[in-house]
Amino acid sequence: MAEPTLADRLGGLREAVEVAEGRLAVPEVGRARTLLAKAGARQALGEATVVALAGATGSGKSTLFNALSGAEVSTPGVRRPTTGVAHATVWGPAQDPLLDWLEVPRRHRHDTDPALDGLVLLDLPDHDSVRLEHRLEVDRLVELVDVLVWVLDPEKYADAAVHDRYLRPLAGHAGTLLVVLNQADRLPPADLAACRADLRGLLDAEGLADAALLTLSGRTGEGLPELLALLGRRVAERRAATQRLTADVRGVARSLQVHCGPGTRTATDDAGLTRALAAAAGVPAITAAVERSTVKAGTAATGWPVVRWLGKLRPDPLRRLHLGTGGRSSLPEVGSVQEAGVATAVRRARDAAGEGLPLAWTDDLRATSEVHADRLADRLDRAVSGTDLGSDRTPLWQRGVGALQWAVTAAALVGVLWLLGLVVLGWLQLDDLVPLPRVEGLPVPTLLLVGGLLAGLLLAVLARPFIGLRARRRARRARRRLEEAVAGVARAEVLDPLAGTATAHARFCAAVTRAAA
Repeated sequence: MAEPTLADRLGGLREAVEVAEGRLAVPEVGRARTLLAKAGARQALGEATVVALAGATGSGKSTLFNALSGAEVSTPGVRRPTTGVAHATVWGPAQDPLLDWLEVPRRHRHDTDPALDGLVLLDLPDHDSVRLEHRLEVDRLVELVDVLVWVLDPEKYADAAVHDRYLRPLAGHAGTLLVVLNQADRLPPADLAACRADLRGLLDAEGLADAALLTLSGRTGEGLPELLALLGRRVAERRAATQRLTADVRGVARSLQVHCGPGTRTATDDAGLTRALAAAAGVPAITAAVERSTVKAGTAATGWPVVRWLGKLRPDPLRRLHLGTGGRSSLPEVGSVQEAGVATAVRRARDAAGEGLPLAWTDDLRATSEVHADRLADRLDRAVSGTDLGSDRTPLWQRGVGALQWAVTAAALVGVLWLLGLVVLGWLQLDDLVPLPRVEGLPVPTLLLVGGLLAGLLLAVLARPFIGLRARRRARRARRRLEEAVAGVARAEVLDPLAGTATAHARFCAAVTRAAA
């Protein structure tokens, strides 16, 4: 499999940063963002090779810089009066835009060696300077140059300050690092060989086995041709900037890999979450109101017409909830038990979504669930208020029973009026003039009155079980629709955001892996 190009790596790192934006509050993402800005600027400034000489006070770094530059560009000395800015020598065409980007004001042109055309050599301030601004300038430029030549001297080549702060962190940049043991003329050959062997062992132990190690003397010129030849090859390849950026991208991407985990997401209890949210949204109260409202309407439609007006004195249980009015409903406030149930269900969903994720991503899951939980109550209220609870039209059979009720009521009314008429005729002593029809010996007016009343009562009693059956069936349909609406809110406000974080983690890890390969 071919190694990814720098463009592929930068694309992976850029995608990882975009995915992490607003999700991961970790310093590694900030470093990746800074590196992307640096890479874009450096690639736009051409293929010149920027080489920096870095070292401690008294290491002979400035003497070496002058020897390479062929002129007294930088003032050498154990306590030289530097200003904390770097010096530059440029071979070939001027590189002013590049040096402006590097913020190196002191510049020298060298036109006598065409083999090094395109080389920009920097002499950095001493990394161990007593001036803080000098040390900060070293740290800044060490991050920007293409090739770093670390100049060590026989006395302080094993100094922990330089190894711990600079060399060991560059383990992934061995191909862009040269180590020079300067002032070789100060040691006898045997001591120099021992010193070099010891330094080589230190570098190998720090992961810098691929870093070239040269021994030379900037004062006498010993070993200088080898260093110039090595720099000439780097310049001729025109790949130093690409190699440095590649090493930087791989280093930053590998630091981001600590925020990648297996992400073995377990199945969430969607039904449990829906039940908890439904309880908090008042679905049981609405369902009960639907059932009572249906019973009330059915009783009114099939009851005795004379007493139906009594039912109107009681408000409709469903209308009292003010559902579908466009504003907030009048559902009861959520109790502590329901709130605890919702919190538990959301936490379980969050834990399931975060199974196997690193801490930074579980923190994002927690923040995501908290943000969406703040608007959960309003979304639930709007969802249940806007749910179609089913038709409340009076069924045909209830209309038929209602018509029969009016018929038997009319019969009873006829019986009442007939009997009143007989009373009036009896008072006028005219009752003998009007024959009273009988059925099986019972007067017809009495039969009409008693029969009408009993028939009305019987119709109401017989209709009640069917009314209850319809009410329960309508309540079940309403519950299903309400739970579907609540499940939609659960998906939109809890499950989808949590799943989005898990998906973002997978994208982030794939992008980081591509950048770090």
